[in-house]
This record gives sequence, C-alpha cells and structure tokens, in this order.
Amino acid sequence: MSWFSQTLTSSIGKKLLMALTGLFLISFLVIHATINAMIFYNDGGETFSHWGHFMGTNPIIRTLEIGLVAGFIIHIADGLLLWKNNRDARPVKYAVNNAAANSTWYSRSMGLLGTLLLIFLVIHTSHFWIPNRSNQFVTGEELNLYQMMLDIFQNPVVVLIYVLGCISLFWHLLHGFKSAFQSLGLNHVKYNGAISFVGTAFSIIVPLLFALMPISIYLGWVK
Repeated sequence: MSWFSQTLTSSIGKKLLMALTGLFLISFLVIHATINAMIFYNDGGETFSHWGHFMGTNPIIRTLEIGLVAGFIIHIADGLLLWKNNRDARPVKYAVNNAAANSTWYSRSMGLLGTLLLIFLVIHTSHFWIPNRSNQFVTGEELNLYQMMLDIFQNPVVVLIYVLGCISLFWHLLHGFKSAFQSLGLNHVKYNGAISFVGTAFSIIVPLLFALMPISIYLGWVK
C-alpha cells in the first residue's frame, strides 16, 4: 500500500478528507444560498430565474456539478467511516462518562446530524434538482424552478421538513466549520477567535437564509 493510500485510510487521513470536502461543500452553500436569495427581490422570479438559468446551462458549472456530487458522496462516506471507527474504538462505555464536560452535544452528534442532513438532501434533490435535470435530459428544456418553489412550499409539512433540515444544518456547521480548520492544522491562537466568529456567523446566516425561503413563500411574503 502506498504512502498516499495509507494516509487516506488512517484516522488522520479521514479527518483531513472530511475537512477538505467539508470546506468545498461550504463554498457550494455560499453560491447556493446567494442564488436562492434572489427570490427576495420579489419580482416574480425574474432575477432568480436569470441566475438559475445561468447555473443550469453554463458548461463550466455543469461540469463542476460532477465534482459537487463526488464531494457529497465522499463527505458522507468518510463521515460514516469516522463514526464507525469512533464507535469501534470504544465498544464498552465507561462506567462514568462525563462527555459533556469535554465537548458539546452537537460535536458528539455529528453522525446523527449528518444522517438527518442526508435524508433532507434526498428530499430536496427529489423536489428540484432531479426533476429539472431529468427534464433537461429528455426535452432539453429547463423547468420553471421559481414556480416549483411557489407550488411545493404551499404544503406546511414540506415547509416544516425544510426548516428542520436547516436547523440540522446549523448544528452541523457550528461544529464542522471550526473542526475543518483544526483538522487542517490551520488553527492558531492568533486566529482561533476570528475562525470561531466567522464559523458561528456562517452557521447562523446560511441556514437562516435557507429557512426563510420556504417560510416566506408559505406566508405569502414572496409571490
């Protein structure tokens, strides 16, 4: 086995891979949230549709989608492996376990939060990405994603699912953002405060922005 393969299969290697794919997906969240936030122009979807069309037809963006899908798969698979390794390393719980004194509940629940996000991701892609890409493949035409949003978010159950998904994303990011820098060895006493601040702000703003979209449509604020 090569040095590279040994590194990737080691615990440290898995954490590095988790950090790199996590930061890559965070960059995707920035773009995704920015494009989706165009609905708040409340101009009948004109601005949102313009940028959505660009993202859906630009050949460079479409090529990058392959990397995005690969990033999701690697991040999920690596997370499951890390969770299994951590569980196997401690098959018998300590008689006295004061985990709360050394870590936050959400840092100990990344496996659960990740699983909830995976379920939400399946629901989300089945609502928008899969139908749109399937229609493009068959007819060469894009679906009206703005109208799809208006229709789908009339269902209060769907809105609730999306809000719960955003809450899970908040907790996942709150630990994952700072953890990624730590795994990459980029934490330093001079910068830890700034990393913590940016990570916390990002963890609040992005999920809140995502959650406001279905809520705004359901309440009729966006039409």
